[in-house]
This record gives sequence, structure tokens and C-alpha cells, in this order.
Amino acid sequence: MWLAYVLLNALLTDTVRANLTKKLSDANQHNRYLKRQLQVKEDALLKFKSDLALMELELESLVGLTEEVTKAGIPPGTRKIGGKYIHSHVLSKLQVLRDKLKEQIKDIDAVKFHDVELVWYGMAEDVQVMGSFDGWSQGEHMSAEYTGGFTKFSTTLKLRPGRYEIKFLVDGEWHLSPEFPTTGEGLLKNNLLIME
Repeated sequence: MWLAYVLLNALLTDTVRANLTKKLSDANQHNRYLKRQLQVKEDALLKFKSDLALMELELESLVGLTEEVTKAGIPPGTRKIGGKYIHSHVLSKLQVLRDKLKEQIKDIDAVKFHDVELVWYGMAEDVQVMGSFDGWSQGEHMSAEYTGGFTKFSTTLKLRPGRYEIKFLVDGEWHLSPEFPTTGEGLLKNNLLIME
């Protein structure tokens, strides 16, 4: 009876482990797919920024030409709008358009993702980084690289500029890294990761 119980328990444990491994594998595959999709969007964003930069150069050129025309003598019979010569109106509209374009280019830089490599050193079997970067929901598993007496765990996160709180889940226990500043007190004490 005891042997049957042990075998049944081992069988259930193996089944649960296999199911969890399958779920983890599926989640990792979906994560890789999402990272590829994110890279595609990032490439499209860079192309859009490049196109905006070319438009900005063209607009600068038009502003320069319009300034030259405005400074030149006004030919007789030139049209006025609201008491101003049309050249002045064109110049002011181009300048407003140029300033808006510059703001859009700055906004694109603000939403760009950056690769951030995080590292944890120590003796452990499983290390995960958790944090506000995903609402403390799933975190990111760190890959192990064995180097003698300790293990180096690393991962790369794609983050936008901002402040993030992170913590390391090492073999099921929460740890702070001495490599990052900390924020908060007691159980709410976390490492602070600042992306500029």
C-alpha cells in the first residue's frame, strides 16, 4: 500500500512538473514572439523618426528661403493679409510648423525602448527579476552562467526612459542587489533602476 502511494505521488509530481514545464515553455515562446514584435515596432519608429528628421531639414530650408524673400524688397502690387505682406504670413506659419516638428521628434525619443542588462551574482538555482516595469506581474527569468564558485544570472529588459523599482526573486526568496540604489522601507524596500 505504501509503495503504491509513493508511486502514485511520484507520478502526480511528474505530471504536475511536466504541465508546469509545458506552460513555462509556451510562455517563453510567447515572450520571444512579443519581443520580436516589439523589435519590429521599434524599427518602424526609428524609420518614422528618420523621415521626420528629413522633413525637418526640408522645413529649415524653406524657412531660410522665406526669410530671404521677406528681407528682400517687396514688389509693387504684392498681396497683403490682415495688413501684413503674404511673405510674413508664410514665414510665421513655417516657423510654427518647424517648432511642432521638433517637438514630435523629441516625443519619439521619449518613447523609444532601450536594452538594459541586469545581472545577479550568487549561488542559486533560479533567479528572476520582478518589478514595476511590468506591474510586478510576471517578471523576467535570468539565464545562468556558471563561473567557478558562483553563478552569474543575467537578462536584458527593454525599457522606456523612466524610474523603475525592481527586486530579485532568488530561489523563492526576495533579495536586493548592492549594485543599485534602494528606495522605500522595510518590506517595501526595492532597488531603484533609472533609465534616462
